[in-house]
Amino acid sequence: MNAVDSADQCAPALRPLSSLGERRNYRDQVAHALRAALVTGQLRPGELYSAPALAACFGVSATPVREAMLDLVREGLVETVSNKGFRVTAVTERQLDEYTHIRSLIEIPTVTGLARTAGAGELAALRLQAQRIVAAAKDRDLIGYIEADRAFHLGLLELAGNRHLVEVVGDLRKRARLYGLNVLAERGLLVASAQEHLELLDALLAHDEELVTAVMTRHLGHVRGLWARPQSD
Repeated sequence: MNAVDSADQCAPALRPLSSLGERRNYRDQVAHALRAALVTGQLRPGELYSAPALAACFGVSATPVREAMLDLVREGLVETVSNKGFRVTAVTERQLDEYTHIRSLIEIPTVTGLARTAGAGELAALRLQAQRIVAAAKDRDLIGYIEADRAFHLGLLELAGNRHLVEVVGDLRKRARLYGLNVLAERGLLVASAQEHLELLDALLAHDEELVTAVMTRHLGHVRGLWARPQSD
């Protein structure tokens, strides 16, 4: 398979680094942008991408791009192709099912438990992030949606006080990605999924464990049922 042409590699997520905001260094900035492009489908599974061509999109040298790509290799998101570049790895239906199953085993009971232990102030602090998710969904800002969604869910899990649990879920989210977000937005279903974050906070503040479990189960079901199989109907 041939590498994607340089002009075609410059997806919206791969804009010059000067417009990405303040981050720690070029390597981290590039890795962040590449993950966003992977999640939104702007970098396509099975396609080859070269570091020099991607570097041109970012307006940097090829070195931080290669370093960032190697970070993504370690995360299982891309693989190296000798003398050609990097290929985006495909995620099978079985893998997506397994990732979602593991997330449900971890997140549903953990978040349900927060109905008993989380303070009102801690939960209220997450409302702004939930509102950002809804705003991004309404604007069809998929990268903004992804960033706010990740911050909300991992921030919520942090309230349980288990750092390793947060790391595991963060890794699962990266590996599963959010396939089909564009399709979900086009169907008008993204806003409804976004609003579940506010519904979840309300249930937690009401200490309603049964409702928290129901909302979390429904929300994770949307992740697998709608995002993983966007072309099924």
